[in-house]
Amino acid sequence: MKNSVPVITIDGPTASGKGTVAHRVAQTLGWGVLDSGALYRLTALSVLQKGIDPADPRAVAQVAESLDVAFHSTGVLLEGCEVSAFIRQEEVGNLASRLAPNPALRAALLERQRAFRQAPGLVADGRDMGTIVFQDANLKIFLVADVRARAQRRCKQLIDKGFSANLEDLLADMRERDARDIKRAVAPLLPAQDAHVVDSSTLTIEQTVQSILDLWSRV
Repeated sequence: MKNSVPVITIDGPTASGKGTVAHRVAQTLGWGVLDSGALYRLTALSVLQKGIDPADPRAVAQVAESLDVAFHSTGVLLEGCEVSAFIRQEEVGNLASRLAPNPALRAALLERQRAFRQAPGLVADGRDMGTIVFQDANLKIFLVADVRARAQRRCKQLIDKGFSANLEDLLADMRERDARDIKRAVAPLLPAQDAHVVDSSTLTIEQTVQSILDLWSRV
């Protein structure tokens, strides 16, 4: 039976603007928001902090199962410490991408993600929100952008937060991560068959948000 709580999923590659767009769409609608990538990044950060072997799938899954996480309006706490900036570092993002194909990890996080589906509605962003986590979503968006445009956005984002960043290094990392996400055997980065593809390469955030709200108005 279809869940009565509506969901909009926004999937897409890294730095396509999913998180910012998802938060603004959710804010406009008065809904909750799920940054699923943050859960994978939090797992990666915890693996690094605890010295867990990333190649040990069961140990990584156990880290995910026991994550002490609290999301708040401006960030996220891990074991009581504010880690919003740390989980956006490239080292953490790259490790999260390498950990993501782990079936045990994905299973550990699946129900935790689905639990975010609460009234009046949810906007969920990630890699497999529309294909795996919320297959019955009312509206599915696959947000894309030219890889150089995405690298430039991420470079500016890191610099604005006080981190050093090199555009060409970011571009190379992003291409490698895209290939890894698309080719992975478990929940590859692909649009759901019923997803609307939105290219934000030449759109502002406001225009991207409005295009999704326009699609929602026609559901």
